[in-house]
Amino acid sequence: MNAIHKLIDKYKVTLSPQSVDQFISIVERKKYQKDEIILKQGLTSRYMYFIEQGIIRQFYYKEGRDITEHFSSEGDIAACIESLFLKEPSHINIEAIETSIIYRINYEKFKILSNKYPEINCLYQAILEYKLIVSQKKADSWRFENSHDRYKRFCKEFPIVSKRVSIAHIASYLLMTPETLSRVRAII
Repeated sequence: MNAIHKLIDKYKVTLSPQSVDQFISIVERKKYQKDEIILKQGLTSRYMYFIEQGIIRQFYYKEGRDITEHFSSEGDIAACIESLFLKEPSHINIEAIETSIIYRINYEKFKILSNKYPEINCLYQAILEYKLIVSQKKADSWRFENSHDRYKRFCKEFPIVSKRVSIAHIASYLLMTPETLSRVRAII
């Protein structure tokens, strides 16, 4: 469970050995193949996903187009927050775009542990704060940056993803056509 220790370290939280053991008890390691759907639109999400290896994306369909909403790679946590919090069917899909090793964190059990162990609550808060900041940065990028600046920011913030993901997925994430992204990349 070295990956779980990396997760805890990433969020700069100190957990007692007992808290670590309790946290590990609610985590399940799972391998997903390339293009495998992890969460299907219409199902209610019960997990947060910590990526040990690989890349996953959250996406939806709009007017027949596949739109990437988020990417997560090694060391990241992915979650369909709305579905988790409201216990309603997800509006998005989560897909492994590479063969991936993922730790599924049972959200309800995580909340119970966070109420019982203050240090696990600190981890829970740190994860949620990080996810909110990532979402805000993306929204600000869409609102305030041109296509060149959005792509440069993407490469800076997601260097692993920018090198390993298809241009079509990156273009949809940046709200561009693949042709526009190709022109942007040619200039940079």
